[in-house]
Amino acid sequence: MANVKVVLVWAAIAGIAVRLMFGLSYWVDKPLTRDEREYLSLARNLAAGRGFTYDAAIRDSPIEPFGRAPGYPFWLALTGAASDANTVPASVKIVQSLLGGVAIVLMGIIAGRIAGAGAAKAAAVLAALYPPLVWISAYALSEALLWPLALCGAWLFDQSLSQRGRRALWLAAAAGLVLGAAVLVRPATSIALLLGGAWLIWRRRPALLAAAALGAALVIGPWSVRNIDHYGRFVLVATEGGVTFWTGNNALAMGEGDLAANPGMKAAKQSLMAAHPGLTEESMEPVYYREAFRWMASHPFDWILLEARKVFFLIVPVGPSYLVHSALYFWTSVLSYGLVLPFAAAGLWRGRARLNRAAGFFMLAASAVVVCLVFFPQERFRIPLIDSALVLGAALAVGARREDVS
Repeated sequence: MANVKVVLVWAAIAGIAVRLMFGLSYWVDKPLTRDEREYLSLARNLAAGRGFTYDAAIRDSPIEPFGRAPGYPFWLALTGAASDANTVPASVKIVQSLLGGVAIVLMGIIAGRIAGAGAAKAAAVLAALYPPLVWISAYALSEALLWPLALCGAWLFDQSLSQRGRRALWLAAAAGLVLGAAVLVRPATSIALLLGGAWLIWRRRPALLAAAALGAALVIGPWSVRNIDHYGRFVLVATEGGVTFWTGNNALAMGEGDLAANPGMKAAKQSLMAAHPGLTEESMEPVYYREAFRWMASHPFDWILLEARKVFFLIVPVGPSYLVHSALYFWTSVLSYGLVLPFAAAGLWRGRARLNRAAGFFMLAASAVVVCLVFFPQERFRIPLIDSALVLGAALAVGARREDVS
């Protein structure tokens, strides 16, 4: 056990060092994506005490911003993203690299829970060096925070299942609190809460379900109440779901990629907004849902084919969103994923009898798959949870002894 702890610590140190080298030495003064600019804008206003609103840099731009979840902008404001509008502050990269180290340790702990010391060490080392999990720490994107937060929630959830009495209730409540925070970072994580609730019902643990639900409600509830006052209607976390759902379910959808990867769909979105003058991007949310469901209902065969393409692009990372990046990014991403995938498939199959020991983790991964199929696959959506599951599966293949998973 001591040897495992040493490896986890050194893997975390190495992972932090690699992330800092990438973020502070290579990924410097790079152009910001739209999401990064909007997150940083909200963070600047929060840090300046002007509330959860966009600053002039975004309000005066020709593109109206999306309605965002609050968790990540608050996080950026706390970590020093208050001044420079043109780059990700070094303080953000440093703190997110440190959080990456925490996630590396959690990956090792979760793998060890499934298949022992060898898997724990392999998972930590792989998570430390897996390129997409490295470079996400250098971006002002919510996935950098979601990865450690979701892993912590999953670990607490699994710990609660292995306990009884008051300790189990406290652990379940803590899991609900942490996963509720993850929902405020990425609203789609709410699907994992639903899957976790179903699992607890199936396992006949109603007390744990109540404790976890209470923990999540304590975190999400106040923001939902704020939204009712702000929007005049119920919005659980953010209004970004409508445009994301429409992006993945319309006549021009290709099965992968957002508006940036599909200029024709971007023009169609602008036309849709022009057809509803006076509505803001946030108030367009019901319109986006209505238009998407209308197309799905009137073109069911086309929608089924679209879902088949989503499944393909979820497994094979060659969609249009990959092609908007540099060749170096593209090949590093594809090769990283491609090298891990066959080992992951073998490891998850080999260790299938014990995967329920990490039920919380795999429910998170399953929720990410559901998100990609309901909305659309994209590498950013995949990295924190699906790629983590692949890394863990590869660790089971290369690090676990045969008797550990038989």
